Amino acid sequence: MLSADKLVILDRDGVINHDSDNYIKSLNEWVPYPSSIKAIARLTRAGYFVAVATNQSGIARGYYDEKTLHAMHEQLITLVEAEGGHIAHIAYCPHGPDDKCQCRKPLPGMLQEIQHQVNLESLIGSWMVGDSLRDLQAGKAVGCKTALVRTGKGSKTEQKGAGLEKTMVFDDLAQFVDWLIE
Repeated sequence: MLSADKLVILDRDGVINHDSDNYIKSLNEWVPYPSSIKAIARLTRAGYFVAVATNQSGIARGYYDEKTLHAMHEQLITLVEAEGGHIAHIAYCPHGPDDKCQCRKPLPGMLQEIQHQVNLESLIGSWMVGDSLRDLQAGKAVGCKTALVRTGKGSKTEQKGAGLEKTMVFDDLAQFVDWLIE
């Protein structure tokens, strides 16, 4: 059985792949950080389960559809598996900020979905890695340890400073994985 301290939940845009203020709307615009793909594979090989929790309000806004999102996620899975890694589950919120859903970060709905998918009693002790305050807030709401990466919007989040108590800060996902494994 998986123990909570062996689960790492990642935000997608800005952590795994380049982010855009104009949204990632197509497979061509989804450009992973090569070091992140390798880092996810290293986590898997070191005995960690990796999941993804990603707000995708571009669907609600009509910028792209779920088929396009699934193509991006299939590409992510293919790249990670080619490096010898595995993604246990990808949870996404297709809602907009005004839809009053329970899944959109900073609410913890997607993390709870992951918890059920990987069959954990609790997420206390798991990791939530993100580049925005709402990623960290979602993780803290369910007892995750939190890590901020400076990629994506992470440097701006770090400069604001608020809400970063008990959060570790790393240059990127690869540096976090180096620290966690060693």
